[in-house]
Amino acid sequence: MTTVTIGAFNVGFIFESTDQIKKTGGLMGAFGGTTKAKSELVGVTPEMMQAITDAAYADFVSQLGARGYVVQSAADLFDHAALAKTKSLEAPLDVNIALEKGSKGKATYYKPSALPSLLMIPGDFTGSGMSSMGINMLAGQANMALSNYARQTGVGVIDVVYLIDFSDQKRPGFFSFGGGVNVNSGLSVSADYSRMTLIAPSGKQAVITVKAPIGVEGEFIDKSDASTGTEKAVQSAANVAGGLAAAANIGLPMFGKTRKFQFTAKPGNYEEGAAKAASLANELLLGRLGALR
Repeated sequence: MTTVTIGAFNVGFIFESTDQIKKTGGLMGAFGGTTKAKSELVGVTPEMMQAITDAAYADFVSQLGARGYVVQSAADLFDHAALAKTKSLEAPLDVNIALEKGSKGKATYYKPSALPSLLMIPGDFTGSGMSSMGINMLAGQANMALSNYARQTGVGVIDVVYLIDFSDQKRPGFFSFGGGVNVNSGLSVSADYSRMTLIAPSGKQAVITVKAPIGVEGEFIDKSDASTGTEKAVQSAANVAGGLAAAANIGLPMFGKTRKFQFTAKPGNYEEGAAKAASLANELLLGRLGALR
């Protein structure tokens, strides 16, 4: 297959996440329990997110062309009768998402300016709660419409979704801008929640999933502890009480800690880092697509 069209290219930005991990240790294990980290990203404007999405899409189309694919215009797809009754999701689209076990978050998905509609197909996101039922219904309809288009025209349809995480710290394998750039955080295309789907004219679908975070390191975000003094004092007192109780063999309370962190994006740096992470993801997924040929 050498002729394709892009039915969806959605970039999601995580703004808020609650992550839970098991902790052990402290006086006789009394400081065990569940620790929650509530993280919030601020300072990213709609204009910044749209610019990142448009840059990632343009890079994807360019890489497709460089690899020998003919990319049909969006009008050929969206003006076709197969999509006549397909409804666009709200753009931008706010979604409550389920992340790793015990974790959840809020994300906003943007579509490229070049595409007239924001479409998703089943599996493009994992919703949390009942709020995503309507989105899932429209995703099923869009999947059928895109499959019908591929079958009727003989043109493969590509669906891409990326989820940008803001709180990854520097880790092995991340791309570095170099040149003496300071490192205070990592931006990444999240594993498992970022993927590409190719809908073939035969009706078959090939799904290529990002299985490890694809990220860049740099001076993208300022991080601060947003927990109040009262919250810290209450949790500290609870843990001390738990330790004394454990020492006296009164039981083994499981007190956890909750910390709130605020991440403030640095304009210019944030967009550059996120766009680079998406470009690296484009390269990875298209390389795997080439292997399927």
